[in-house]
Amino acid sequence: MHDTGTGSTGNTAPPSRRTVLAATAGVTAALAAPGPAHAAAAQDDSRLRALISRMTLPEKVGQLFVMRVYGHSATAPDQADIDANLKEIGVRTAAELVAKYRVGGIIYFTWAHNTREPHQIADLSNGIQKASLELPRGLPVLISTDQEHGIVARVGKPATLLPGAMALGAGGSRSDARALGRIAGAELRAMGIRQNYSPVADVNVNPANPVIGVRSFGADPRAVSALVAAEVAGYQGSGVAATAKHFPGHGDTDVDSHTGFPTITHSRELWEKLDAPPFRAAIAAGIDSIMTAHLMVPALDASGDPATLSRPILTGILRERLGYDGVVVTDSLGMEGVRSKYGDARVPVLALKAGVDQLLNPPDLDLAWNAVLTAVREGELTEARLDESILRVLRLKTRLGLLRSPYVGHGGVDRVVGSRAHRAAADRIAERTTTLLVNERRLLPLSRRRYPKVLVAGADPASPSGTTGPPTGVLAGALGELGFTATALSTGTAPSAAAITKAVAAARDADAVVVATYNVTASSSQKTLVEQLVATGRPVVAVAIRNPYDVARLPSVPAVLAAYSWTDVELRAAARVIAGRVKPRGTLPVAVRRADDPEQVLYPIGYGLSY
Repeated sequence: MHDTGTGSTGNTAPPSRRTVLAATAGVTAALAAPGPAHAAAAQDDSRLRALISRMTLPEKVGQLFVMRVYGHSATAPDQADIDANLKEIGVRTAAELVAKYRVGGIIYFTWAHNTREPHQIADLSNGIQKASLELPRGLPVLISTDQEHGIVARVGKPATLLPGAMALGAGGSRSDARALGRIAGAELRAMGIRQNYSPVADVNVNPANPVIGVRSFGADPRAVSALVAAEVAGYQGSGVAATAKHFPGHGDTDVDSHTGFPTITHSRELWEKLDAPPFRAAIAAGIDSIMTAHLMVPALDASGDPATLSRPILTGILRERLGYDGVVVTDSLGMEGVRSKYGDARVPVLALKAGVDQLLNPPDLDLAWNAVLTAVREGELTEARLDESILRVLRLKTRLGLLRSPYVGHGGVDRVVGSRAHRAAADRIAERTTTLLVNERRLLPLSRRRYPKVLVAGADPASPSGTTGPPTGVLAGALGELGFTATALSTGTAPSAAAITKAVAAARDADAVVVATYNVTASSSQKTLVEQLVATGRPVVAVAIRNPYDVARLPSVPAVLAAYSWTDVELRAAARVIAGRVKPRGTLPVAVRRADDPEQVLYPIGYGLSY
């Protein structure tokens, strides 16, 4: 599409800069005023408070909500997305959502069809901003997403996709974490996304954690703290709000808060030593927002309430003890961990009473919005309490430049998103993360002369958003580019007897086997597959494509690598390590315990081999 320098929304050009300045009621001019930083900040607050004073109560309520909406366009989504919006939200489009509820934020999801490709994302962002700014007392919308990288990414190729947190933990490089934030932040900002729900600040000490796992930098709170702070600096240096999550810490649970209500049994002392440090580091780094966790921590609040609804945790600890005065956003209010005790009408009111500023993605927006409105009209919440949170949100929008420049252009997308320099940096970062755990008889690096024909078998979980996939195909393709004759054979995460028999037959026709494993358990048929492949006598290289704990279940395999994710960038890096193009440099950011005796550590934090 032709670049106009201002982006586009359908056939309608976005408002001019002059229109935007008028729509924001003179705030921009005040924000641009010269003077000492403290004086400017005080002036900013004065202007923002004046802006808040002119808002109606319904407008104030809307500013506190961040909502999903279906569709690739703010005004002309596909009919299926119109139908989904009508069913779930009672509006047809993003523009109607903004007009009806005056929401302060919108969150993008792949499954909501918001993120097809970069130009479309930029146009959607511009359309949302235009719809909001054309309203009376209209304000720019804070657009957010979950772009953690690794296994959680909402914006896929051709945007640059980088290694996830645990891979970065294996690399151990603060500069790489900062670079990830800088690259990812620049690309998100170019598409009009100004708030990212990353980094994960949870210290993952529970191998059975079903929801965090490789989304965490690791199990050492000092190492996690350093990488969290570095990534925050990268994101916010690019003009995108980073979000440390999930406060007060989601790393030691075997329950997924999407589907259940976890309890963290840490003592207050253990919480201070283990869970708190990364959040302290994020606050020291100037973190713009912190996301709450839908879990119970009896040592911090004995009421049995989830942290999202806990005033002792959010106000007493986060605000008062840790000194944080930035934006607090809930995790999605559609998750079971926050819905089970009080119900959807009470949750948003109780969250605001606890100290929350942004209410993310309620399952029923109309119910939640009216519940907050009623709570103010009936005196349970004061309008002054709403004003506190709105001021924090508007401060953030001001810092991000939304009041000055809410629109983006295609030219910026073309220069920044998925640039050659960014993709090359992603490959270099990934090469520093691949971890070699076992290498008997120096099988690796694999010789092309001795083992020219390679079978790539194993698990092919659904590919993370926007990557090529399936993993066996990506690995085989990468090995083919490195000079091997490689064939992919998907056997799945729960291979059947027939699939195992087929893989074993194919292995006998190969010189070596690379097998991708995915969260192997004691009873997993993946374990049977690997054992039978080893029994063929062919050299076998296992690549753990999610949790590195797989190695404890694979004692017979002569070579084992941990890749920490099955995204293209990490699989390609693993292939280069297998082929010897680069040396393995990663070390374990978590301890791997023995499968037959979990009290014993098999491989400690910091373990890793090289060539």
